[in-house]
Amino acid sequence: MKKLLPIIILSLAIGNTASAQKNLLPKFVRKMLFEKDSSKHSSFFLLPVFSSAPETGVEVGGSGLYSFYTDTVHTDTRVSNVFGYATLTTKGQNRLSLSTSYWTSQNQWHYTGSISYINFPFDFYGIGPDTYKADKDRLGQHRFKLNFEADKRITQNLYIGALLGAYDYHFENKNPGGSFDTNPLVQNRNGGGGMLAGVALQFDTRNNNTYTTKGIFINTYYYLMGGVNRDNYLYTLPGQNPPSNNNYRGGLLNIEITQYNKLSKRFVLGFDMQEQSLTGGQSPFYLLPALGSDEMMRGYYNGRYRDRNMVAAQTELRYRLSDRIGVVGFAGTGTVFNKSLSFAQLKPNYGGGLRYFFDVEKGLSMRMDYGVGQKVPGEGRQSGLYLSLGEAF
Repeated sequence: MKKLLPIIILSLAIGNTASAQKNLLPKFVRKMLFEKDSSKHSSFFLLPVFSSAPETGVEVGGSGLYSFYTDTVHTDTRVSNVFGYATLTTKGQNRLSLSTSYWTSQNQWHYTGSISYINFPFDFYGIGPDTYKADKDRLGQHRFKLNFEADKRITQNLYIGALLGAYDYHFENKNPGGSFDTNPLVQNRNGGGGMLAGVALQFDTRNNNTYTTKGIFINTYYYLMGGVNRDNYLYTLPGQNPPSNNNYRGGLLNIEITQYNKLSKRFVLGFDMQEQSLTGGQSPFYLLPALGSDEMMRGYYNGRYRDRNMVAAQTELRYRLSDRIGVVGFAGTGTVFNKSLSFAQLKPNYGGGLRYFFDVEKGLSMRMDYGVGQKVPGEGRQSGLYLSLGEAF
């Protein structure tokens, strides 16, 4: 998919910004893109979305980020934000998301929450570290997710928290008789709903939570999941029985370690490692850890590789050309596996990106990254273009 308007906005931001050209833009756009604010005032940034693809038609919408401080007196209080995303296609699909990260005064509590609904197709390739484009199946997806986490500061750098959530997945195979129907590793093809609850432990020495230049962040959590027994689902897809995984019992363990090193005034080197494991005796395919996103293993289609375990690591060198403009280069490796990790299955990724800091004081940026991945024999090299708000890690 080609996202056109974000690229236009980025071109405006990094192109010729003479006063005459700035004045042609609406006042709120000039404030977002060009005006510096050294105070702790709130700010808002809007990013339009425009794309097209055969399976969706034309997709239009936008995302918005509202950032603020809950405490403007204590300088160590971190930036809070509310992020929203909404799109609609000419073929009736849509994506809706609302999330928040809320830091109380002096970071004594950190609350995060999100709610999202997706009615959008995606490509299923199979299970495991070896999947092929020839096996690709197009699936219709209806997904609802709700998550909430509260973390309490126990010591200077240690947080302990609890998390709750719910999910509901429904799928429709657009290519009956394909690999999705015949692959014996695929469990719970129709989807299902469930609840989750767990605990979190974090160690955090970062100097800030937006554009970090030094410090360590260790984020671990484990939650239990259980299928929900519902006699009447809110909806079912045409020709499909109501999904049911009400006997599912399992969990997910996540461990992520990130370190930032300030090499000079303009150079920052970051390292990021992550491991995820699905626990329990069942493996619903939609709950399996997956490789590839706009944050980790950039260059791989999200879900091209999925299995019960995922490991990945990346490094990123960031160079700040000016207060407004930055460039990055990144490289990493990762894979998925069922029981035993094979280093021969590790897949590479590398790429680069551009940053535009629309709020210099808060360290908030819009980024464009291009990632390159593995070349499977007989296929083109995997790659991806990412346009997003905030750093990858």
